[in-house]
Amino acid sequence: MSDESKTIPTATLSDVFRPLDQETQQPLYRQVQSAIRDAIARRVLKPDDALPPERELAELFMISRITVRKAISGLVSEGVLDTHHGSGNFVRSKVEKNFAQLTSFTEEMASRGMTASSRWVSRSEGMVQPEEALTMRASPGTAVFRFKRLRLADDSPMSIENTTILAECLPSIDAVEHSLYAALKKTGNRPVRALQRLSALILDEEQAGMLGAKPGDAGLLVERVGFNSKGVAIEYSQSWYRGDTYDFVAELSISD
Repeated sequence: MSDESKTIPTATLSDVFRPLDQETQQPLYRQVQSAIRDAIARRVLKPDDALPPERELAELFMISRITVRKAISGLVSEGVLDTHHGSGNFVRSKVEKNFAQLTSFTEEMASRGMTASSRWVSRSEGMVQPEEALTMRASPGTAVFRFKRLRLADDSPMSIENTTILAECLPSIDAVEHSLYAALKKTGNRPVRALQRLSALILDEEQAGMLGAKPGDAGLLVERVGFNSKGVAIEYSQSWYRGDTYDFVAELSISD
């Protein structure tokens, strides 16, 4: 939580937080969540801003505090809000990723005091596909391992990661437990150089569902080709991020 966090005046929020439609089939707590997401999207609520107490929100929406509590609990689980016991509920800050540094997801989160974890979607063995062969400059028939994971920080979804690794760089497909780069380091194949590309996109239904967003929300795609110390391209990864949770930064300087 930033020292600059602040509570938005109730008078300001009354313009966007209004009594709910009691006749619609949409559950009231879902309407509360939609209203809070809309306030964040419209920048009425900004990262690190504190929400009013549950009592005030209940009065604004003209619903029970139990319903407000259920709505907030859901948004905390999705990573939209953070709860600080004794302080209240806050809009989650964006994570800044230094685009000029070659770090793993686990290392990035650790540097921010957050705990990284993964939910495995799939892992498979196969031969390099044409696009992978072209990107990694690998010969047809080269054996590869493919990993698909949902990456989390403090149990909140942060990115979907698809990674292809040359099979010769790992002893087995099960060598990766938590950190892929840690597993590669053990075999002397941790990437020391990488080419990255950042693209804007719209999250589809599957991506949005995994990231706790809505289909059609803005997203970011980072494609990376990683090279080991011998200059061999051993890694090709694609990572999808929610556009409202990540900022990519890079330090630039004028050349001589």
